[in-house]
Amino acid sequence: MVNAVKVFKKTSPNGKVTAYLSRRDFVDHISHTSPVDGVVVVDHDYLRGRRVFARVAVTYRYGREEDEVMGLHFSKELELVNTEVAPHTGDVQMTDVQERLIKKLGANAYPISVTLPQNAPCSVSLDSGSEDSSQPLGVIYDLKLYVADRKEDRPHKRSSVGFAVRKVQFAPSESSNRQPQTLVSKGFTLSPGRLNLELSLPRDVYFHGQAIEAKLSVNNVSKKTVKNMKAEVVQHVEVTMTNTHFSRVVASLESREGCPITPGSCLTKTVSLNPVASVNKRRFGIALDGQVKDQDANLASSTLVAEGKNVNDALGIVVSYSVRVKLNCGAIAGDLTADLPFKLVHPDPSSAKAPLRKAQSTDIEFEEFSNLRRGQSIAEE
Repeated sequence: MVNAVKVFKKTSPNGKVTAYLSRRDFVDHISHTSPVDGVVVVDHDYLRGRRVFARVAVTYRYGREEDEVMGLHFSKELELVNTEVAPHTGDVQMTDVQERLIKKLGANAYPISVTLPQNAPCSVSLDSGSEDSSQPLGVIYDLKLYVADRKEDRPHKRSSVGFAVRKVQFAPSESSNRQPQTLVSKGFTLSPGRLNLELSLPRDVYFHGQAIEAKLSVNNVSKKTVKNMKAEVVQHVEVTMTNTHFSRVVASLESREGCPITPGSCLTKTVSLNPVASVNKRRFGIALDGQVKDQDANLASSTLVAEGKNVNDALGIVVSYSVRVKLNCGAIAGDLTADLPFKLVHPDPSSAKAPLRKAQSTDIEFEEFSNLRRGQSIAEE
């Protein structure tokens, strides 16, 4: 059996440094972060005692570039990693893909592996709401390989290779049997009885593209009448740099089915909502996992943290989701609202792939690296 492994290739402007990446995502597994690894090819005669360094920088843009006036800046650039990757002085543990690349590319090839700090923020893009914005909002990573005498030296563009990479999170490997549920009630001034609303979900974790089926039960033991109801999926975004919180409705459904719910009556029904990015484009503040112009960009995944830790302690842009149901009792009686949090994530692609075996015959398929869109897609230049 022959397997084809896609490897992304990019060469420096002077043609002296060529990098091959087997993957372009730092995958956060909560307990640890998988590295981005590959191979760099550089001629010994060109090095002349110099070294190849890998630098990972994150740009945290939390405001539009057009609004930067009088020396005010709405972005921060932080260097998270700067380490020597070649030539190596000792033995390096290599993956199967790296071993095959080394054999194929010869003696001038060196394996590289770059790891992010565990508390590094996940990649998230915020829709600026305008096509005129020159710089995307959000958390953006850049991996650069360059030749220099010391890592403190400024990289020369002609002898460096840059990649747009991401830090992503996937669904946890351990399946959760938790079924979220909440019960809210409301009393009314000068009116006896209460209006009760129970909201539940069949599971805690949903994948992008899946419909979210919420079950609601209404028990009206008050003297008020429920005129209609509205169900929404709400995306909550926290920009930690400015301590800003805001919410956006990414899917909604308003219904009068079963209404009015008169005093003493009950209603049980299930509503289906499907939050997708395609119907939320060009809305300011919508968090996405890719660039706004990408046709295959999804809504940003929920921010996951280790058990026992608070999601509010995460860095960068923290994203969460909830199902919100409102019962409208009129202008005077007001609304009864229930919020139920859930997680919206991508499935882990590694769980669906069989691991490579050294005994298998594997072909290496090279693809020229251009601008990164989402996880496994390439933008045309």
